[in-house]
Amino acid sequence: MVATRVSEVTLHSSSGRRKMPVIGLGTAPEAASAVSPKDAVLEAMKQGYRHFDTAAAYGVEQSVGEAIAEALKIGLIASRDDLFITSKLWVTDNHPHSIVTALHNSLRTLQLEYLDLFLIHWPIATRPGKVVYPIKVTEIVEFDMKGVWGSMEECQRLGLTKAIGVSNFSIKKLQTLLPFATIPPAVNQVEVNIGWQQHKLREFCKAKGIVVTAFSPLRKGANFVMDNDVLKELADTHGKTVAQICLRWLYEQELTFVVKSYNRERMKKNLEIFDWSLNENDYMKIREIHQERLIKGPTRPLLNDLWDDE
Repeated sequence: MVATRVSEVTLHSSSGRRKMPVIGLGTAPEAASAVSPKDAVLEAMKQGYRHFDTAAAYGVEQSVGEAIAEALKIGLIASRDDLFITSKLWVTDNHPHSIVTALHNSLRTLQLEYLDLFLIHWPIATRPGKVVYPIKVTEIVEFDMKGVWGSMEECQRLGLTKAIGVSNFSIKKLQTLLPFATIPPAVNQVEVNIGWQQHKLREFCKAKGIVVTAFSPLRKGANFVMDNDVLKELADTHGKTVAQICLRWLYEQELTFVVKSYNRERMKKNLEIFDWSLNENDYMKIREIHQERLIKGPTRPLLNDLWDDE
């Protein structure tokens, strides 16, 4: 198998310019899949994926670490430095005094000495405890953003991660964070897809030098993306899949994205987006697609101010 070469973007941080592959494999477990997270990561490496996105809350950091260890053992990758590994801080550890320890725990589970990127998973904090999803609103406590970000910066200074960032941050929350950030966030990972295009947030991040990583780029389970008649028409016209149309659109928006699929053939198809392009007529049709946020939030009930009316 000839591995696909994936384009990269440059992250800016106090430790210099670091390359991140534009497409990554999301490792949150697929309940309906017979493929284990470890085997999925190994298969993805064979195909050319080098960016893997995980989180403490996913419960798969051990499997990802085992896959990396095996890939090194069998020579599938030459060194750990060939990979870009992202993990995320869960809300139960979203407290200044907990963060360095939480990252040490993730590194131990992953069998790694450092992460390439460490993200605040959600801009909320809860009482310490087990991962529970959805999050009970009664468990939420005050989120000390300044203190938390100071501890994130300490993680980078200690060499535990090469870059730090955030996830699910609105413009307003970024505007709160940036004035006291000695190390600005390198990445904001948020929902972006053809059904939720996030123009204002993307423009703000671009102006501030923050790379946007899209999660839920294929918006599975939402009829007006994967089952959208306009996208099906574009796919037929280009001889591509709807998923490829969606990912190519993200790529042409100069975004990075993580796609969750444990299916070998879909993994392969999701990489086949770099040698063709959409045209202006395609863009006209895409701009007309109905916009609605899919991921409303991680809590039950939902928080009214999580997205700051964006």
